[in-house]
Amino acid sequence: MIAGGRAASPVASLLRVTRNRPKPVAGERCEMCAEPIGESHAHVVNLDSRALMCSCRACYLLFTDQGANLHYRAVPERYLHFAGLTLDDRTWDELQIPVGLAFLFRNSVQGRTIAFYPGPAGATESELPLDAWDTIVSANPELGVLRADVEALLVRRSDGAGGSCHLVPIDACYELVGRLRTLWRGFDGGREAHDAMDAFFGQVADRSRPATRDEAM
Repeated sequence: MIAGGRAASPVASLLRVTRNRPKPVAGERCEMCAEPIGESHAHVVNLDSRALMCSCRACYLLFTDQGANLHYRAVPERYLHFAGLTLDDRTWDELQIPVGLAFLFRNSVQGRTIAFYPGPAGATESELPLDAWDTIVSANPELGVLRADVEALLVRRSDGAGGSCHLVPIDACYELVGRLRTLWRGFDGGREAHDAMDAFFGQVADRSRPATRDEAM
């Protein structure tokens, strides 16, 4: 560049570019439109990759129609408790989940129910057949309210009892798995991991309402 018949110095050019450079964006942004969002925000699921995308409210509302043929789907915010549903030892063994905690959800792309359970490496996908799940749903029709891809049945086994079963948003499950990954010790997780589970299930119980067979889809 020529300024007054003389070439501008590299230092002057660098200073000018630096002054004109936009300031770095602080805080989180919507991954769909780049609008600023708060620390507490909604999520949208990419159905093909299963990835969770942070979303502003406007973008979130674009994908709330569960019946729409879209590549993205908004994660609902409801929590339900299935008080009458218990998984006895035989049923739990048929699910072939090696630890006492798992979440199951319907993957619409693969057309099957998938089970994940926590461990030291994060969420592990069950590669075992889940034929027993169909039996559970047949015996408990209220589970038909589970929305594919965006909601999961969170189940926890308890010694001498059926444990607990909650319908939760899928992002809550990943939040739990991420938390447990930092705490997990040994095969069963250790005391800190179990304390974190107790705290998480306490929060879920506080937010849950009883599920009904005619729950709106």
